[in-house]
Amino acid sequence: MNIDAITLAIFIILFGIFAFLGFYGSRWRKGDLNKLSEWSLGGRRLGTLFVWFLLGADLFTAYTFIAVPAGIFASGSLYFFAVPYVAWGFGVALLTMPRLWNVSRNKGYVTASDFVKDRFNSKTLAILVALTGIVAELPYIALQIVGMEAVLDLLLLGFGISSKIITEISLVIAFIILAAFTFVSGLRGAALTGVFKDILVWITVITVIIVVPLKIGGFSAAFHDLATNFAAYNLASVTGSKVPPAMETLPSKLIPAYFSLALGSSFALYLYPHAINGSLSSQSEKKLVYSTSLLPIYGIGLVFISLFGVLVYAVPSALGVIAKTGNGALVVPALIASTMPSWFVGIAYLAIFVGGLVPASIMAIASANLFVRNVVKEFKPDLPPMSEAKLAKWFSTLFKFIALGFVFVVPSTYAIQLQLLGGIIVTQTLPAIFLALYTDKLEKNSVIAGWTAGILSGVGITYYVNFIEYHFGVFKTSLFTTPLGPIFIALIALGINLAVTLVGTAIAYGLGWKPKSAIKKEEIIKANTK
Repeated sequence: MNIDAITLAIFIILFGIFAFLGFYGSRWRKGDLNKLSEWSLGGRRLGTLFVWFLLGADLFTAYTFIAVPAGIFASGSLYFFAVPYVAWGFGVALLTMPRLWNVSRNKGYVTASDFVKDRFNSKTLAILVALTGIVAELPYIALQIVGMEAVLDLLLLGFGISSKIITEISLVIAFIILAAFTFVSGLRGAALTGVFKDILVWITVITVIIVVPLKIGGFSAAFHDLATNFAAYNLASVTGSKVPPAMETLPSKLIPAYFSLALGSSFALYLYPHAINGSLSSQSEKKLVYSTSLLPIYGIGLVFISLFGVLVYAVPSALGVIAKTGNGALVVPALIASTMPSWFVGIAYLAIFVGGLVPASIMAIASANLFVRNVVKEFKPDLPPMSEAKLAKWFSTLFKFIALGFVFVVPSTYAIQLQLLGGIIVTQTLPAIFLALYTDKLEKNSVIAGWTAGILSGVGITYYVNFIEYHFGVFKTSLFTTPLGPIFIALIALGINLAVTLVGTAIAYGLGWKPKSAIKKEEIIKANTK
């Protein structure tokens, strides 16, 4: 592997620049950071380019860099569902986020739960939506750390060191620095570091996708060597399958799984609090539309990242590292260290590493917003604005370290399962947020009942598939192998949720209920830009 002192020096120097930008954010486009909207939304003053980078930072995460190619490496074409998923997700964003931005600007909302509370005149529903977002977000933060661990593990391995303790100490130090500049700078720090991080990511992706195929003889060499090298390096022990993954075509039996995973994930993408938080930071509706319209460029980058999981089959030295460690998460770090010069490895590893820190910062900010604004403040409505912002800063720090502790205690396999379960859970807020942006004719108790049915069915089916059947010797560890066939559980649960919500609303209408929202239609579809 091409890892040496130069690699480490570049990694440390670039991390120093990253930390400087994070702290400098407090002085950039100065605002009163004792106000929650200034600290957590950047004063709603981010332009097209910064929102594009910020939302892109949420897509090109350390977990994306590690998990998507590793999934393709182990399971083949099924994991290409990530490509249409993000494309469809941006379509969902264009239909929903400008409307949410408008009403949030008009009414002074900081979170989606603020909107839900006024739309349904329901504190209970707002609290449920807030808690759902927080529960879904925490394992997502944890998975960024899993991706960062993979980089640190291989960086240390390059110096002949295999120490979990050193990796964990390094992560703690990085998170202390992250927590410090997030506390001081808020979303401004995340925006500046997001630009820096994405520049490094794009340099890494474009360089690797050009250089590696030229070195190995093109993609045809990777496809040609797949079966041979799979057997030669005994990769069955790493992938969990006795046969090489199907890369070129998708098995017909997995078509429903592929489609439903892409569709369900696209619904979930902009229901996550961090995606909403990034969207609400935009300076105007027009700039939000422009930045969202440009996000498919990141989708193209994701295609390239996905292909790393194929290219690695033509790089014996990388396969040797993966086989020796038994860790499929090392696909991308091993590929880069085996094919690129040591100085470039330092750049690429830092890009992946801070690719976990930037999203973790945004996710923690979004979670803290929800907890303080929509849970704490409901029980203490006279909370002063300065105290509200201060509490959010401390809770954002707490959430980061809860996620970090989660990774240290829980095996990464379960962390991944819980994050996917988070997608199932957060999708159940779709009626309360997305549908409510278009209609006020959903009855609040019916929406609560639908949410309850969706959460219980989603968690219940997941538990049945992954644990009940385990006792009968069929441990699937899957979120799309269901009694109804290979369908992503999120869609099944959402279908149950919508059925209960609509039937309940129809019954409420029959009993004389009439819509009554604190939000006027024009406040959703027309921005107040003064």
